[in-house]
Amino acid sequence: MHIVVLGAAESGVGAALLAQAKGHSVFVSDKSPIQPQYKEKLAQAGIPFEENQHTLEEVLKAQEVIKSPGIPEKAPVIQALREKGTSIISEIEFAGRHTEAKCICITGTNGKTTTTLLTYHLLKEAGYNVGLAGNVGYSLAEQIIEDKFDYYVVELSSFQLDDTYHFQPWVSVLLNITPDHLDRYNYSLASYAESKLRIMRNQDSNGYFIYNADDENIQRYFQAALRSVQQLPFSLHHRSDYQLGAYYLDEENIFVDLKPGYPSETEKVSTASSPLIGQHNRQNMMAAVLCARIAGVETSKIEAGLATFHNADHRLQPVGEINGVRFINDSKATNVEAAWYALDGIKQPIIWIAGGTDKGNDYTTLLPLAESKVKALICLGVDNEKLRTVFQSVVPFLEETQSVTTAVRRATELAQPGDVVLLSPACASFDLFKNYEDRGRQFAAAVRELEKQ
Repeated sequence: MHIVVLGAAESGVGAALLAQAKGHSVFVSDKSPIQPQYKEKLAQAGIPFEENQHTLEEVLKAQEVIKSPGIPEKAPVIQALREKGTSIISEIEFAGRHTEAKCICITGTNGKTTTTLLTYHLLKEAGYNVGLAGNVGYSLAEQIIEDKFDYYVVELSSFQLDDTYHFQPWVSVLLNITPDHLDRYNYSLASYAESKLRIMRNQDSNGYFIYNADDENIQRYFQAALRSVQQLPFSLHHRSDYQLGAYYLDEENIFVDLKPGYPSETEKVSTASSPLIGQHNRQNMMAAVLCARIAGVETSKIEAGLATFHNADHRLQPVGEINGVRFINDSKATNVEAAWYALDGIKQPIIWIAGGTDKGNDYTTLLPLAESKVKALICLGVDNEKLRTVFQSVVPFLEETQSVTTAVRRATELAQPGDVVLLSPACASFDLFKNYEDRGRQFAAAVRELEKQ
């Protein structure tokens, strides 16, 4: 078959290499410049490619097109292919055709990276032969060339799910659905939810679907009764309206019931040793624990794995301690909802560093938390007027700066032993930083500098 791959980043190049390995002729087209490391991979494999353009004549020669997740449906090249009736699939759909490994696939608007990394960690620490793939930055297709793993834990965005048709995970996980990327879905939450639910639509009674019973949008859009898949909903509380696969008995113990209705199959998993903070992470842990138990990991190994897990950077990441004051980098919190989770999850008094490029934020949901927990707010941004207006009446102390170093120094001066200095901006980073990673790195570096003094 002649396959054209659109987009030459991680997923596109991985798909091209797998297509070639399976004997197809391949052409790669990217309308942007291709990064040097990907260009080198294509050149080494002898795969023809173009950059900075889509030559329609070449693209339309395809018998099948593998589309990178970043390319929207409305792109002219996609419209031309649709007109011709060419099959368009995702890297994940293509990869799934070529492996017998068990795929544990995780999606959700928030928390999917943490849950994916934790699930992978629990299996790997228990000695499983497991690969990590998808939206965490590793191509599933490229790993399937060797296909040396028995299991893959795969983070999937809605964009990666959009062009899947027959892909069938062994375990699928849906953490939550909140409005996001709606510009790609005609500003319809129903269309976005439908995209998320594609993760489990091909599953049958041999598969498992783990989902958050506390999420209103999942309740609204998931037709549970119509599915033959084994369902394991989870909740932060015991609920009589669901046969739950997992819920919290108390703050630090998860009740796990892999076969709801069979009392002999139940057990308790302690999360006391986990470094993860906040309610959303309690949900992420339940999902990961259920995945690990389905895969057969023993409770004792799960508890040991929870204790040794380090989350991805910039997600409620501890970065230091000075005079009994802890510093937490939550630079990934670029929206109000993420900041709410951070403020809600920390039990100690908080010196809060927030601000940046406002995305039309409504901060009202944060007011009760700010009033009860925040001793001081340091606004780190070019324009802090909105933050000042909203919070100055509820926070005892508020000041502004455009310097991370100054923000960290002032926070340290204002904090007392036992307090937490929290960078959880609730805003995008582009006014003062390249991106949220740059913001988080500068924050961590400023803390390290102060620790030396």
